[in-house]
Amino acid sequence: MAALRARREEVRDRILTGAADAVQRQRALGKRTARERLELLLDEDSFVEIDMFRRGRAEAAGRGGELPHTDGVVAGSGTIDGRRVFVYAQDFTILGGSLGTAHAEKIHKVMDMALAAGAPLIGLNDSGGARIQEGASALHGYGGIFRRHVQASGVIPQISVVMGPCAGGAAYSPALTDFTFMVRGTAQMYLTGPDVVEAVSGERVSHAELGGADVHGRLSGVASVVCDDEEGCLEEVRYLVSMLPSNNLDTAPRTPPCGAERDERPRLAEIVPADPGRPYDMRLVVAELVDDGEFFEVHEEWAPNVVCALARIDGEVVGVVGNQPMALAGVLDIPAAEKAARFVRFCDAFNIPLVTLVDVPGFLPGTGQEHAGAIRHGAKLLYAYCEATVPRVQVVVRKAYGGAYIVMDSRSVGSDLSLAWPTNEIAVMGAEGAVNVVHRRRLAAAAEPERLRAELTAEYAERFMHPYYAAERGLVDEVIDPALTRAAVARGLAMMRDKRVPGPRRKHGNVPL
Repeated sequence: MAALRARREEVRDRILTGAADAVQRQRALGKRTARERLELLLDEDSFVEIDMFRRGRAEAAGRGGELPHTDGVVAGSGTIDGRRVFVYAQDFTILGGSLGTAHAEKIHKVMDMALAAGAPLIGLNDSGGARIQEGASALHGYGGIFRRHVQASGVIPQISVVMGPCAGGAAYSPALTDFTFMVRGTAQMYLTGPDVVEAVSGERVSHAELGGADVHGRLSGVASVVCDDEEGCLEEVRYLVSMLPSNNLDTAPRTPPCGAERDERPRLAEIVPADPGRPYDMRLVVAELVDDGEFFEVHEEWAPNVVCALARIDGEVVGVVGNQPMALAGVLDIPAAEKAARFVRFCDAFNIPLVTLVDVPGFLPGTGQEHAGAIRHGAKLLYAYCEATVPRVQVVVRKAYGGAYIVMDSRSVGSDLSLAWPTNEIAVMGAEGAVNVVHRRRLAAAAEPERLRAELTAEYAERFMHPYYAAERGLVDEVIDPALTRAAVARGLAMMRDKRVPGPRRKHGNVPL
């Protein structure tokens, strides 16, 4: 027995230590090992590993001798702030982290365990892709991962962290999860690499230019969060997990109430100019509404004309969606609609109430948007809000024009409580635009058209766009003092906390994808 135990410890230590030259190469690339990453991510001494001694099939790999233990992925479970999560971390020091049959089966197993236990799944991606020597078997392994992502979607939170290459079919795994983190400088994600792109199109492009963290954070929207280094990235993942429920039958972790229902924030009236044409940063408004001014924003640099963030109000986790006047005047366009729609659907799936801050002049006009399908893509956001059954509070800060007003969680699409500031302008369009349409002939025949236009515009605004027009018709529940917004939202959320809406009997709806 003593000899057997000694042999076990020897093998185990060799696995934990890894090959010195491979570890050195990994660190030379500015990357930590898989196990070092798990130490940063999980609570101290909480990790329980599965299949440590697993090996790939040497004959399937087309090589003699024994393959390394773990087959290039470390899998198991641990805790974050004492709450259970399941994880896998691809190990680039072993066969480049490539995915073979045993590698895939380990990921399958931990995914099945996460779903069965009702706990979040976190994948740390650092892989050269499918193991070519194993051919179709490796591709079959990816298919099993994708199917499990879809089965777990809306049941448990799924988080991908890309810390190295993630190419080919492997890139679909992060795309299927709820949040994707990427580390600037080391992470790359694409379906076809630079060599293939050059061979097919003649275009020469680097790995970073093709699928680096900044590309996916700013242009494609594939990355939810982009971080400068691995340590900061994993700390952000821990923070995100602290705001998420373990599964769709659970509630997000609450902190003790902090008196938000009586809290006044006079600075809100200073942040937002009364002039509807002057911009301001909606993030400053969000910071005043939420506890301690802290919020977790997703897709910060992609579709910046809408802000999507998780935060707490009076200790309860909420999802915040707000138009951002600092970018494109806060209009809705195709990327903004897609960004907000996915966020709304995530919050609804995991019982997270929604707060929508509205200051929207409309949809972005132009042939480019129309020809690219702005109607279909805008309908995604409309569908998401109409389908959502969580408590929903709308706050109309300033402009709310046309179809964009309806889409931004108006009472007509199911918002539970609609609040408005005295600066609100809810209308089909702006006063001047309305006058140009309604009085087109009169203006054309006028001796002084500009003077008449100004008079008619003032008259229209006074009659149809005064702050109480929508409230008088029951479309807004209350016109509030901006300083009392945090208190009013907190009271509204508390009022609807036990909201229950039975769904229709159907297999599923047909989202306008």
